[in-house]
Amino acid sequence: MSNEGVDGNRRRFLTAATSVFGAAGAAAVAWPFLASLKPSARARALGAPVIADISTLEPGMRATYLWRGQPIWIVRRTPEMLASLDKVASSLVDPDSKTQQQPAYITDKSRALKPEFMVMKGVCTHLGCSPILRADHPAPEIDTNWQGGFFCPCHGSKFDLAGRVYKGVPAPTNIVVPPHRYEGDTVVVIGEDPKTA
Repeated sequence: MSNEGVDGNRRRFLTAATSVFGAAGAAAVAWPFLASLKPSARARALGAPVIADISTLEPGMRATYLWRGQPIWIVRRTPEMLASLDKVASSLVDPDSKTQQQPAYITDKSRALKPEFMVMKGVCTHLGCSPILRADHPAPEIDTNWQGGFFCPCHGSKFDLAGRVYKGVPAPTNIVVPPHRYEGDTVVVIGEDPKTA
């Protein structure tokens, strides 16, 4: 076969145009498949950080937020509530929080970045019931050493005002403290660790 009279430039143009349209067609076919691999908007929302405005939270009160399908409590502790943490240490399973139920940057007995504000999952570590905040003390019907805290009505587990579990109850560990950080004095970002400089 003779190539006489064949325009080489036209042949190169047609080859290039066909390649470009073929690649575009392949991308159009692949796009829905690749898009289906991304997590859904609902899945992204479940893991997204939650912004909590604590500017109106009164001392001694609790606010509840939802993060990853679980309740997160923020309790604004009074000076008296904080003072009670030392009084019950000998009655607790893990008063120094050696079992990692909190991020590594939560290190003191208050189990908080700011001692005044306790951030924790509102879930008992026994079977996942929701404990009740009972700041009243004394409460001999709960415990003669009770200084206030969280009481799980399902099976009787007790936690102090830092979410540390009492001895002799079904719950095996302290209440979980989720990752969180502060944006200013009145905003907590639940689900994100503090930014390091």
